[in-house]
Amino acid sequence: MTGVTDRPFANLSPDAVLAAVEALGIQCDGRLFALNSYENRVYQVGSTDHGSLVCKFYRPGRWSDAQILEEHAFALELAAAELPVVAPQAFDGRTLQHCDGLRYAVFPRRSARAAELDVRGSLELVGRSLGRLHAIGARDRFAVRPVLGIERLGWQARELLLGSELLDESIAARYEEVSRELLEAIDAAWTGFGPVSMIRIHGDCHLGNVLWDEHGPVFVDLDDCMRGPRIQDLWMFIAGSPDERRGQWNELAGGYRQFADLDEAEIALIEPLRALRMIQHNAWIAARWNDPAFPRAFPWFTSPGYWQEHLSDLWQQIEAIAAPPMALP
Repeated sequence: MTGVTDRPFANLSPDAVLAAVEALGIQCDGRLFALNSYENRVYQVGSTDHGSLVCKFYRPGRWSDAQILEEHAFALELAAAELPVVAPQAFDGRTLQHCDGLRYAVFPRRSARAAELDVRGSLELVGRSLGRLHAIGARDRFAVRPVLGIERLGWQARELLLGSELLDESIAARYEEVSRELLEAIDAAWTGFGPVSMIRIHGDCHLGNVLWDEHGPVFVDLDDCMRGPRIQDLWMFIAGSPDERRGQWNELAGGYRQFADLDEAEIALIEPLRALRMIQHNAWIAARWNDPAFPRAFPWFTSPGYWQEHLSDLWQQIEAIAAPPMALP
């Protein structure tokens, strides 16, 4: 995450999007729909010769060309192994395109719907797919993609938020205190766990990045793929009461173990990882605040009420990290 604060997509008009797609030799039919995305800009584009496509414009300053290409290579490796992922298409041998200072990629549009994980057996299917994904992810290493770490996602994110001037003085002082205590708790939990097995993972595996077709889950948006522990791609599917979480875990892990090994000791990392995500999410919004899409999408972000509730959540997360990890039957 960087603190790019300009408006990099200001000139990305509908005509500019269509022109970028047609520059690849695709004949567009005029259909264009903006899809839900804040970090990047993503559009569904109709064509007469390639069917419906998805065109993704990458936010400048976030990833290098090499990092994006490594994301693309990972997606293509997974797709070649018949994993349910959406991989970029190549034109003249290139998956990363350039147009008017922006970088973009074109993907096939997959016919799928939002995932409904409360249906019996759905979590097992997700676990099986993630087990297959991680089995491939463990075969090699990323060279330039980031590594999941407390410094980048925690301490640096905290400093970015505190330096953003979006918090009033009283809130900033309290946030500085509670976030420091929380990060110290994360550090202690991580250190106490010992060496963590790090492989290539999706990195941002939440419900918004999982679709569902007639065969099961389809993973989209590898924009945050990284080296990290397997549990990072699993924990966001676990929620609810302790009994509900245990049931969800048993179904998810049962499917996962059919294709990959799973060290259940990593359950102890769930609450530290949840805490990192809480800190990083707010820093991400602060870093993008000058992008008009963000104040529109998160109008509550500068309200005192939100920060009072968030500070309470951070204190509770300190307690969650100190508590024993989820007990298994």
